[in-house]
Amino acid sequence: MCTDHQWINNAVRKIEADFQRSADTHLIKLDLPSIEGIDVYLKDESTHPTGSLKHRLARSLFLYAICNGWIGPETTVIESSSGSTAVSEAYFARLLGLPFIAVMPKCTARKKIEQIEFYGGKAHLVDRSDQIYAESRRLAEELNGHYMDQFTYAERATDWRGNNNIANSIFSQMELEDHPIPSWVVMSPGTGGTSATIGRFIRYQKHDTKLCVVDPENSVSMTTSRQVTRKLPVIVAAKLKVLVALALNQALFQAWLMRCVPFQIRQVLQPFIGWKKR
Repeated sequence: MCTDHQWINNAVRKIEADFQRSADTHLIKLDLPSIEGIDVYLKDESTHPTGSLKHRLARSLFLYAICNGWIGPETTVIESSSGSTAVSEAYFARLLGLPFIAVMPKCTARKKIEQIEFYGGKAHLVDRSDQIYAESRRLAEELNGHYMDQFTYAERATDWRGNNNIANSIFSQMELEDHPIPSWVVMSPGTGGTSATIGRFIRYQKHDTKLCVVDPENSVSMTTSRQVTRKLPVIVAAKLKVLVALALNQALFQAWLMRCVPFQIRQVLQPFIGWKKR
């Protein structure tokens, strides 16, 4: 338990200062003549300093752990992740001058490991993906460190009612638009944390916005939400799928053409959209 209040205050200040220096991620309005009468917006979370979609979560996890006294000036921070969360956590660990270890399976792509190492983190590899959680706990105990454990603490660390979560950001940026309350928010589920945050925020704010989570049939998220999806009229669901597919395809094309989209994002988009800038 860290009781160094001067360090805690300084650590929180550094994280808040980093946030203060960084503009919010863009909410881009797309010009889609083929979809008449419908405004489509693209929330680009890749413009965070790390380019990671989990940058907001990593910030919240660090603030939560620091304020609980779990992280101090000599703490080694450990996370069981080979994805975006580990990249962003490595960024915040470096910001605070703390060592960071990401526990991941040996099959993890080298590019992911390099992204974590770029921010000063280290990769600790295990044979199988189901070993990363126990190994993270073992390392934390051995090094007298802190296991961040994103899947356990994400819901507690993130205030779904506001405080700069992604839902609050989207609806704040929509305030001056022609239709400030969107009819639909469409997204992929990932691990479910972001979609849950947006859904709770919509209910808490008493908005009429509907949330559509698009995932392959028979996926975990689709199976657990089957009772909800069955209540949607089949025709409405089918039309929505067509609209989502068309809007997404057009949105990627528009993002490809936009000069404001960073070069590295355009590289990622190119294989999916099939168009090249002329």
